[in-house]
Amino acid sequence: MVASPVSAPVAPAGAAWGEAATWHWRGLEVHWRRLGNPVDPALVLIHGFGAASGHWRHNAGPLAQAGWCVYALDLVGFGASSQPNLRLDNRLWARQVAAFLEQVVGAPAVLVGNSLGALVALSCGVWAPAWVRAVVLAPLADPTLVMPVPKRRPPWRRRLLRWLVTWACRLLPLELLIPLIARTPLLDGALAAAYPSGRGLGPELRRLVARPALRPQAAPALRAMSIAMALRPRGATAPLLLNQLDQPLLVIWGSRDTLVPPSVRHQLQRHRPDLDLVLLEGDGHCPHDEDPERFNRTLLDWLGQLPGPRLRTDA
Repeated sequence: MVASPVSAPVAPAGAAWGEAATWHWRGLEVHWRRLGNPVDPALVLIHGFGAASGHWRHNAGPLAQAGWCVYALDLVGFGASSQPNLRLDNRLWARQVAAFLEQVVGAPAVLVGNSLGALVALSCGVWAPAWVRAVVLAPLADPTLVMPVPKRRPPWRRRLLRWLVTWACRLLPLELLIPLIARTPLLDGALAAAYPSGRGLGPELRRLVARPALRPQAAPALRAMSIAMALRPRGATAPLLLNQLDQPLLVIWGSRDTLVPPSVRHQLQRHRPDLDLVLLEGDGHCPHDEDPERFNRTLLDWLGQLPGPRLRTDA
């Protein structure tokens, strides 16, 4: 079932930008936003770990003004979407995005993802290519880019690994750790690490990250997510996905990204030599929010070269 966007300001309003609605998928609630004319070419923004659709607060407006219909959704487990105790990994999130494109957007779209959202965008581009025009990774986060992709293990080793990972995650006191981080300066330190210039930091960003972490199901959802991501099959890792992606690909990376060092970008080029890569000097892990004007300009310049539906000439 698809709900119509609720009455809300259509002009950007910080993290509460655009029109908001709830879409029901597989018995789960998915929060999503839209800004722009629905007849314009579609652009779907996918947030990173710990964030939500509101994290694109400085991008939706300029992108819509340039002639794109901008959508963003909260991945299951994040933001205002359901936080179920399911196997949450990029396979499930890619299916979520593909269904969103089919049932809500109703047309192929360009996918723009930050960090974990980039892995989801890449996965959706490979597994649902008919719905994806192009993919933008800003940047791409996946540990398999800097470590050997695991070979197929014999059944007994897979069972042992599953047991070890599951129990290690169950022993972590996430019910205590998550509220502690969300309510103390520990969260401010983590955000400062992602925003080395300090631009974009503030109460709104803190609320955007802390509020979902304080929901009752946040800890079980994070535990399920940690287990699922650690036990992904080889076919769901970034190196193999990059080898299979056929659509145009842009990578945007901050030169001061300490969470995923920009040197990792060279691993992407090994698997996809023809990708377009832009390094934004001085930016960190969230260039779209830390340096939105330069990010938006870089993105729009690249989007203008894509084949497919033309933008409105009066945009």
